[in-house]
Amino acid sequence: MTRARHNRFPADRTMPITDNQALHRFELEEDGQIAFANYRRDGRLVVIPHVEAAPALRGKGTASRLMEGIVERARAEGFRVKPTCSYAHAWFMRNRAAADVLA
Repeated sequence: MTRARHNRFPADRTMPITDNQALHRFELEEDGQIAFANYRRDGRLVVIPHVEAAPALRGKGTASRLMEGIVERARAEGFRVKPTCSYAHAWFMRNRAAADVLA
């Protein structure tokens, strides 16, 4: 059986990501652990140079859910995303439905 990819982002689903402005990163907490994406803002452009998940979360799809949340936030807030992190870039390549928020 093939695992389905999450390449659709329903408008009614909310991702529990937070914008930790003090640390300049988006965060997703799962199982008491944090996955985060560092960012730099320049007006409506958000550059993502690094995505990381706590070791206990790796391989569970947490970083992908984090990226889905960032895409939802970008759509809601009207910013564009420029992924310079290799993981974030590869995620956007696999999830073409999110291309509308790419810078």
